[in-house]
Amino acid sequence: LFEKYRDAEDDAVLAEGIVRMCRDLGVRPEEFRVLLLAWKFGARQMCRFSREEFLSGCRALRADSTLALRARFPDMREEARDPARFRDLYRFTFKFGLEAGQRVLPTEMAAQLWRLVFSEAPPAVLERWLAFLEAHPEVRGITGDTWNMFLHFADTAGRDLSTYDDAEAWPSLFDDFVEFENDQTNQNVPPHPLKGPPDEVKAD
Repeated sequence: LFEKYRDAEDDAVLAEGIVRMCRDLGVRPEEFRVLLLAWKFGARQMCRFSREEFLSGCRALRADSTLALRARFPDMREEARDPARFRDLYRFTFKFGLEAGQRVLPTEMAAQLWRLVFSEAPPAVLERWLAFLEAHPEVRGITGDTWNMFLHFADTAGRDLSTYDDAEAWPSLFDDFVEFENDQTNQNVPPHPLKGPPDEVKAD
């Protein structure tokens, strides 16, 4: 199976081969199931499956054909629903998105990967978090610490962020996000006829 998609000059399956493989699997290269496949293959970078990754991944999945690989997708999805396994997939996704030599994900790439990894069950806060990042172009990159902590943040902060505790050791970007959300909420509160508009909350 590896030889079917292998690049002519590199001993690996590269972008063109992955596109053909996805077509044979009946999936789009940018969808969640392909991320699951890359996770199970232990791929170290996007758009590339080394011979070792491809063969060991197929062995682990007990699949020696595209038909057999396609039949494994439901099991992979079910595995990813387990919180501990999803955490492993989530952490993998950050490293998978890095280019060689990078330690920080460009914010635009991080946003795409957040939407991808959470595509089956997006947390309530996800779209507001991504809107915050889009509104702050000065945030040019996402560190591994911020990426990893976002999973915990999304689980614990609550839909309205009311359970967010800024005394915890969160990355400062989360404090900025909560402050931004509070600003947005205050701006949408109708002014009391006697008190006037709420005080503006200013960023530090």
